[in-house]
Amino acid sequence: MTTNSAQSQESGKGGKFYGWVVVVTAFFTFGLAVGIPYYNMPFFYDYFQKSFHWSLKEITFGFPVAALLTIWVGPLLVPRFSPRKLIIAGTGFTALAFWGFGTMRGALLLYFAFYFVYTVGYLFSGPIPHQILVSHWFRAKRGLAMGTIYVGVGLFGGLGAFLVRGLTDHYGFQTALKVLGGLMFLAWPLAFFFLKDKPAEIGQFPDGADHPPADGHLQPFSFSHLLHNRSFWLLLAGSVCSIGAIGSINLHMKFVFRDAGFTDQKVLNTTWATASSLILWSSIAGRLAIGHLADLFSKKRVMTATYFMVVITILLLLAVSPTHPASLYIFAVAFGFSMGADYMLIPLMAAEQFGINTLARAMAVILPANTLGQTWLPYLVSALREYFGSYQIPMLVIFSIAVIGAIAIALLPKNPARSLDPEHRQ
Repeated sequence: MTTNSAQSQESGKGGKFYGWVVVVTAFFTFGLAVGIPYYNMPFFYDYFQKSFHWSLKEITFGFPVAALLTIWVGPLLVPRFSPRKLIIAGTGFTALAFWGFGTMRGALLLYFAFYFVYTVGYLFSGPIPHQILVSHWFRAKRGLAMGTIYVGVGLFGGLGAFLVRGLTDHYGFQTALKVLGGLMFLAWPLAFFFLKDKPAEIGQFPDGADHPPADGHLQPFSFSHLLHNRSFWLLLAGSVCSIGAIGSINLHMKFVFRDAGFTDQKVLNTTWATASSLILWSSIAGRLAIGHLADLFSKKRVMTATYFMVVITILLLLAVSPTHPASLYIFAVAFGFSMGADYMLIPLMAAEQFGINTLARAMAVILPANTLGQTWLPYLVSALREYFGSYQIPMLVIFSIAVIGAIAIALLPKNPARSLDPEHRQ
């Protein structure tokens, strides 16, 4: 070790723990990179339908095709690069994509191409790099730290719901899309100046401890080992089913409201904005509460209960009606709470099942698979909606898939310690 490096480590050990600075910074970068674009893109779908005369299946086909074409990005590229640099690159891709969405004039292939660019941006700057950052900096308080950065997603997404409605009402939906793209550049100085990939960069250890964690020396599991591990497939299947159900609700919620009787455009926009903001802000409570519970109790039990909550919210969505105003609020609060916890628990469970040093590899496979679920299941709903003429049967199909996901999580082993023992590694 060089003299400068030794001095850096000595300074880091004696200084204030930097992990919470990383958490606060990631709160903003995660909110900008995911909360604003992902949760507010469906607001524009009915405008695409009216302006470009695209069918529901054509509009919802862009994301699943892009997800299928970019599935290689996670396993091949994400584990090889710095999370901080991925966030910078990914928000740049997202900015480019939303500028493209705002300038297109009805060419469907161009729409698909921009969705490809956006999906690359989502993989680079979305959950994976932020989850890896937090997991490297925290062990004992990982649930609380993970919940905190996911609060940024809910807060920024909820604020974005009012932003897109206001911008669209005053300047048109295409200008609103361009503004969303421009907001991505706010993440650049934050990521460049304040994020640190690992505590070792400044001579610190996770949680501010004065010694390295016990699992710090372990080599990560190989991809081959993961693919031959029953727990990996249960977590993968459970998360794909649940995230797919959540994606179906997020993407089709505005159309479900329209079918339920919210037919006036301004009323529909207001209803969607109200529901979306309630969902994303109640997700804050879900992330903080479940993150804390995951630090105290069995992550498997907490995750199973949360996944069954998602199942119930599908039925609550179908019960929303203009004649029963309270139904909208009940659905939005319940769905938001469960959705917020759902996403956050996946990396926590992956770290527990396979170890922190394998988290990047595990999530590099799980997240693209989840992205396929959260894009192709909504497309399935589109096809079923056009075939049956209502959302009743399509949402009952999603209900069944969500049940399967919850059961898969319930089947995970209670104690993953054996698989983390060096003697049992490949």
